[in-house]
Amino acid sequence: MTDVTPKTRDDLFAFLDGLEIKHSTKDHPPVFTVAESVALRDEIPGGHTKNLFVKDKKDQFFLLTVEENAAVDLKTVHTLIGAASKVSFGKPEKLMEYLGVAPGSVTAFGAINDTGGNVTFVLDADLMKEEIVNCHPLSNDATTSIASGDLIRFMEATGHKPLVLKVTS
Repeated sequence: MTDVTPKTRDDLFAFLDGLEIKHSTKDHPPVFTVAESVALRDEIPGGHTKNLFVKDKKDQFFLLTVEENAAVDLKTVHTLIGAASKVSFGKPEKLMEYLGVAPGSVTAFGAINDTGGNVTFVLDADLMKEEIVNCHPLSNDATTSIASGDLIRFMEATGHKPLVLKVTS
């Protein structure tokens, strides 16, 4: 494990500002599941996300970011994302090491902490049709809204080329 301190929400916002990416954030009580976050829907417009941190048998890691109510078939998704085998959930230690977040705070914005390029980011094509995408800003006590195109621009600025694929049913 590396001794690099994960970036904070303020670091994320400064990075977005440096890219001239418009973003807005709403603070709220911590939410750990999609079910807990449903109450925020009226207050925060746009596509809300669910994130699956998975790995294949060769220890290739992927973050699947999909619309909160979408279903992902974990038995077949490996054929779509280029994994070497069926996928299983990644361990919390790897989640913290690579994305700088704990379970319950998983977010596409974790790309800012993946300086080693250890994770392949997959954005579901249906989610990316939304004008605005909502993600945790590295902690689950807030939601940050960003244009879907700007989310891709953010990821590219972190050195990642996200895959935009239809991975949901």
